[in-house]
Amino acid sequence: MSLPVTLADVQAAATVLAGQVERTLCRRSRTLSAIIGAELWLKFENQQFTASFKERGALNRLSRLTAEERARGVIAMSAGNHAQGVAYHAGRLGIPATIVMPAFTPYVKVRDTRSHGARVVLLGNTLAEAAAEAHRLAATERLVFVHPYDDPAIVAGQGTVALEMLEDAPELDTLVVPVGGGGLIAGVAAAAKALKPGIHILGVESEGYGAMHQLLRGLPVEVGGATIAEGIAVRDIGALPLAVARELVDEVVLVSERDIERAVAMLIDIEKTVAEGSGAAGLAALVAHRERFRGRRVGTILTGGNIDTRLLAQILLRDLAHSGRMVRLRVVLTDVPGALAQVAGLVGRLGGNIVEVQHQRVYGAVSAKSAELSLEIETRDRAHIAEIVAALAQAGFPAQAIDGG
Repeated sequence: MSLPVTLADVQAAATVLAGQVERTLCRRSRTLSAIIGAELWLKFENQQFTASFKERGALNRLSRLTAEERARGVIAMSAGNHAQGVAYHAGRLGIPATIVMPAFTPYVKVRDTRSHGARVVLLGNTLAEAAAEAHRLAATERLVFVHPYDDPAIVAGQGTVALEMLEDAPELDTLVVPVGGGGLIAGVAAAAKALKPGIHILGVESEGYGAMHQLLRGLPVEVGGATIAEGIAVRDIGALPLAVARELVDEVVLVSERDIERAVAMLIDIEKTVAEGSGAAGLAALVAHRERFRGRRVGTILTGGNIDTRLLAQILLRDLAHSGRMVRLRVVLTDVPGALAQVAGLVGRLGGNIVEVQHQRVYGAVSAKSAELSLEIETRDRAHIAEIVAALAQAGFPAQAIDGG
């Protein structure tokens, strides 16, 4: 079968992008390699100027516009990263840009897209609804539509990620790629399989948005729900990427929201780098399905780092609770002077750090002579939580872990 995007297309895109986008670091992670049981290389596309790989395809597509098309301007629909890539490079090239974004798009992505000089239209609860409005505006205002993934120039641009990875780590035998609309995995597969036919290409989708996973198995597409990986929360896989995937992608796996949250936290904790939910999906798959990668030489792409700071804080706190490094305890005690101090002193002696205390005498107390404490405590691990709970009980203060324990 003749593929719509070839290695030659990707190599031509690399020439266009040279010096215009970052050639991001591709580095082996010793700690994550030990955790997973594989030799793991990370491609830090979250270090692009707009913090996403999407710059690559956007610039390659914009470079093909005629002078007349540049004068008319471009329009794109995006949940954020494609928007910023188009807006930034359109601004650099003096091309007017309009971006239609779903209403749920994180504020940081909206703000940064506007900062590049683009007109931003927020409309719809899905990418499909945003796309409909973008097509309407394109027709009404005679703007050139720049699709985020179903375009050969976009796919070729994204494929330059694979060229760089295989130049920096030619021994890689597996590439793990987050999948939204499919542009990245199609470009990566087209380049990598041509350079190294035996390489294994594995896609990753969130459980709520497994469109490519379903399509490759002949299943009806059923997607939806809240996800922290909004960058890959896509219902409609592009026709072009799907055609490439059917030929070159070996498999697509799904990861849970918890898997993604854990991966975001691990990247900060271990690699000291910020990845958004979709950007951490590859690592999420490696950790959740580590048995299938054991002994392999694996590369994955940290596709983006544009995460809302409030969401990031929530993810990190939730990870502390899930891992047993923070717990909320419900403690019942007799309401007498000094009881609260006794509880606090005991927790402190055992090495727990009390972050927050709520002392309730009226609502929820088991009797009029008792009080109920809610303690939020920083702990070392789950064994440490169990030690604190047991010590409180022995001292006459029955305690129960409400969450995190």
